[in-house]
Amino acid sequence: MQIPAHSGTAPFTLSVHDNSLTGVGITSQEAFAEVVALAELADRSGLERFWMSEHHAMPGAAAGSPQLMLARLTGCTSRIRLGAGGVMLPNHAPLVIAEQFGMLESLAPGRIDLGLGRAPGTDQATAAALRRHHASNDRFPQQIEELVGFLEDDFPEGHPYRQVHAVPGPWQAEQNRVPNSISPSQIWILGSSAYSAQLAAELGRPYAFALQFGQADVDSALEIYRSQFKASEHLERPHTLVSVGVIADDDPEAAAVQSRVSAMAMLRMFKREPYAMLPPDEVMAYQGSLQEQMILDTYTDNTLHGSAQDVAEGLERLHARTQADELMMVVGAHDRAMSRRTVELMAEHYQIAAG
Repeated sequence: MQIPAHSGTAPFTLSVHDNSLTGVGITSQEAFAEVVALAELADRSGLERFWMSEHHAMPGAAAGSPQLMLARLTGCTSRIRLGAGGVMLPNHAPLVIAEQFGMLESLAPGRIDLGLGRAPGTDQATAAALRRHHASNDRFPQQIEELVGFLEDDFPEGHPYRQVHAVPGPWQAEQNRVPNSISPSQIWILGSSAYSAQLAAELGRPYAFALQFGQADVDSALEIYRSQFKASEHLERPHTLVSVGVIADDDPEAAAVQSRVSAMAMLRMFKREPYAMLPPDEVMAYQGSLQEQMILDTYTDNTLHGSAQDVAEGLERLHARTQADELMMVVGAHDRAMSRRTVELMAEHYQIAAG
């Protein structure tokens, strides 16, 4: 794995994550156009990575298949790393993921990340519709091993898949008698628990911790990962990324309102109501129960919001606490223009420039 340099004046590498969130009054076509615009902006602005996640049957997240969107983004970006953060591997056959990411690697050589998670990315009924009952979280390490086998075309003698080859991949390059320009995707382990930290350490892979979902114990997870890390051919020393919700704007109050909008989407998801984000005026007028207000307050505060200086101070406190090598801004607002402005402001604040 190539370790990226720090982003401009920031003491960490800075990246961005977009779930292609939709809101009331916003079509999926408009959401996808905004994803493209944000990726192009992040590419021009010098950010390190642009990731998307896999979600299913969630009206508020338009991209059920991040790899499809990433294929579109390979054609409109030139330098930024593109990745799934992540693919929920138990939802899929490892061979299919190997083929899909082999294609992406062919379209954007050296720029593809493959983040792997074991959660379903949806509710139980939808997980069943995905045939999730045929898979098991307990087999997640074995699924990763199988996926790597397909990506590297390297199964041992006697393995039932030794003669099964992911295409595009190393086998195809060998058959075509051309140099193998298709390298295996850069694999990350994603999570927000001790389990994922232990697995990433055992496999010697980079570890990405999702802090945007709540008050998960990032400190313990990173300590486990670093203390138990085993160097591998993929990575010599621990490498960590922490993702967190971020909304920056020239008007700090407007950023606070958008943070509340995102918090309301989480509350509605907990209540099994439609997840699409409501317009700000509806959110600010909402009179919920005391418990609901506490949830809204918690998730509003979980997102770093305000001016560029406010957000930078929050990112730097998080970095000082976690010593993460990379921080990833998870953007999501009903006003998609504010997501773009977040990237612009933070790139300007840290004087990041595309190489």
